[in-house]
Amino acid sequence: MPGARLTPQDRHRIAAGLAEGLGYGEIARQIERPTSTVTREIARNGGPSDYRAEHAQRATAQRSRRSGTTARPAAATPPAEGRDPQAVSEFADELAELLVHSGLPRMVARVLACLYVTDDGSLTAGELVQRLQVSPAAVSKAVGYLEGQALIRRERGEQQRRERYVIDDDVWYRALLASAERNTMLAGVARQGAETLGPGTPAGARMDDAAAFLDRIGQDIVRSVRQWREESRPGSRTG
Repeated sequence: MPGARLTPQDRHRIAAGLAEGLGYGEIARQIERPTSTVTREIARNGGPSDYRAEHAQRATAQRSRRSGTTARPAAATPPAEGRDPQAVSEFADELAELLVHSGLPRMVARVLACLYVTDDGSLTAGELVQRLQVSPAAVSKAVGYLEGQALIRRERGEQQRRERYVIDDDVWYRALLASAERNTMLAGVARQGAETLGPGTPAGARMDDAAAFLDRIGQDIVRSVRQWREESRPGSRTG
């Protein structure tokens, strides 16, 4: 049962569980499926607030028809031995969906996920176009966004004619530091708003609380990611 596809009944039970406010793990136990399956199902079909069983069932049927009638484009680089290319592609789609729900534009999320699942973490623009089956302009726009967020970089070796887009191993470290910096900026704006509105007014107090919260969150993020980096360096763990 755990390896089988979700049934319409499973999807109705997922929808009912979400309506009751149940967590993904509890829903998964009720339908006897892995939590990752439930998480993937909900992420691919509108998220927890917009999940509908009938819509999810139709979307799954459509994806199955497309995969059965349309050949998947050849991978730009050969898959590692023993790795299922279809499973890797499906995982990249799932990762992209989760990134979309976290706030990234869809094409940006697809490019980032595509880079993330490659062993060397780099692809050319042409390889991204081939893997994602989108236009070069769409890839170019997504790459520009990711570069602006310092999530990827360009490189060209001495023997290479084409630029490659590279995602580094510390991408999440840098992304979280950037998030902390944005929180600090928001805290400054909120603090300014509190002074403008007056600290003795309800609106001013609300802004002051927001500034304190954002400051604290930013500090906690910076502390956590730097501690993780220190602990993850070679030789830092003993015992």
